Amino acid sequence: MDDKKKKLLILVVEDEADMMKALKIRLEASNYEVVLAHDGSEGLNMARQEQPDLVVLDIMLPKMDGLTICRMLKFDEKFSKIPVILLTAKTQKIDIQRGKEMGADVYMTKPFKAEELLAAIEKLLKNKTG
Repeated sequence: MDDKKKKLLILVVEDEADMMKALKIRLEASNYEVVLAHDGSEGLNMARQEQPDLVVLDIMLPKMDGLTICRMLKFDEKFSKIPVILLTAKTQKIDIQRGKEMGADVYMTKPFKAEELLAAIEKLLKNKTG
């Protein structure tokens, strides 16, 4: 396998600084390139600009919520193939259902196990590239 192959790019949209930092460290340690957005509108703009391989998206964000971002990406033909993981404190069935309706590929609740998130990312990216 070629070590010089391009690292896969993950966009993390998260407004909690500690959570964002932890996600960035964990993802970079797993050999992903990571870009960060601190609010919803920044996240949507970055997704459109950077065209990441995957988006990890909080739901409760300033300026624009994660469900809206997810829907806008998934219902836009240009971005619909980008896998989206909603990573959120919203745990009720109705929230999970809405996340799926908006097109989320995975709905994961906080607190979460890093290994589970990495496994979900690997599965989605394998499906995308393989």
